[in-house]
Amino acid sequence: MADHPVAGEHHHPSPASSAATALGPLLLLPSELLHEILLRLAVPELLRVRSVARPLSSLISSPDFRRLYHLSSSPSGPGPAAAWLLLFKKLPPRDAAIRGFHGPSGRWFRIPVSSILAPAVPPGEDLYFLAASASSFLFAANGRRELVVVDLTARAARRLPPSPLGPRGTSSWRRFGLKLVADPPGSNRFRFLFAELVNNTPFLFEYRSETDTWQQSEAVLAEGEGAEPAARAAAPDGDGGGTYLCAAHAGPDCVMVYAGPRADDRPVFFRPRFPNAAAGHGGERQHVYGDGSAAVVRSAAIDDPTSRTRVKVVTGVDLYGFGAGAVGGDWELVASVPGDLVEGFRKPYAAMTGLLAEREGVVRLVLISNCRGAWDLVWLSYDRARREWRWVPVPDWGSSKGLNMAGIAVSSTFSRLWPLAAPAPASSSSSSHQ
Repeated sequence: MADHPVAGEHHHPSPASSAATALGPLLLLPSELLHEILLRLAVPELLRVRSVARPLSSLISSPDFRRLYHLSSSPSGPGPAAAWLLLFKKLPPRDAAIRGFHGPSGRWFRIPVSSILAPAVPPGEDLYFLAASASSFLFAANGRRELVVVDLTARAARRLPPSPLGPRGTSSWRRFGLKLVADPPGSNRFRFLFAELVNNTPFLFEYRSETDTWQQSEAVLAEGEGAEPAARAAAPDGDGGGTYLCAAHAGPDCVMVYAGPRADDRPVFFRPRFPNAAAGHGGERQHVYGDGSAAVVRSAAIDDPTSRTRVKVVTGVDLYGFGAGAVGGDWELVASVPGDLVEGFRKPYAAMTGLLAEREGVVRLVLISNCRGAWDLVWLSYDRARREWRWVPVPDWGSSKGLNMAGIAVSSTFSRLWPLAAPAPASSSSSSHQ
């Protein structure tokens, strides 16, 4: 499946007047129906309409429409926001682009970042995509051993100062132990947090874009029932709650660090245990951690008659979390993926990894597997309130064979991204996103 371009990326430019003429019948619709149509578009589609259709630009840019779109963009809203699956492929910096899959529309979008990265990243640099939140996309540069953040709304990139641990290559960053948070929500300011064991002691490191500074705190052991009450893991993405990070893990054994919602909260750490059935070392089990949840992916080895080799297939997926008690408890089973859903995405694989994220009571699990050079993506979501699992089929984007994947992320706040600058005329070069 081919990528759909974002706003301003036109392979066959057309005059603004032609675009307005083509949209003529749409402009004659009642305003209520026009709003209903526009609210169902994904962000890149809205930006494209805004850039080529001047008559609709004022409507799309109005505060009232932005408010309605943000409301419809919540996981429980009727609009297409939900979450985005964002993927970065290793390419020369001049060709760098994020592929974004929008679940409700079932389509891939190409989000060019090459021109934005150019002033901050020298030619030939090896980039890895770490995380995304709202308009901020965070990359690790392996050559210079530093962090680079891209701001899509400002169309700017800048290098972050080294963390207290000093320069770090891409292999030093662990997906389960870091978090990018728009702060305040909806703004282009952010916090970047990561947890790490330093001399076998858990530490929390936090960067704030507002001050361009790092802070570090040594985590203290949680006291079980006497510890601070746990906040829901969905909160770190901007809902005002705390943040769970995995400082270290080896299969079912992990060290979790919890940072409270207030700046003066002392981080705590604990070592939660799985029930025996989930922690058992027999068979194939993949553990994926994120936002105070854990997914245990159970697999079985089979003979592949095509390649005459041993491969694995998924036999079950279980979601675990912490109860309503204090920070410091053990893992508790939340829900298991129904067998009929598992059958829908059962494919042979040789290697697998994953990521887990939660926002507003919706847990999203992405499993990335490889078999004979071909990549496969499985996207599952669990709605806590409805106690309902969903499998979101992810179509191939036409380049998964031999894909040199360089980072993947899930962001529900990207759907609320809105350009801060006033819209430029469609004929102006400044309207291009490439």
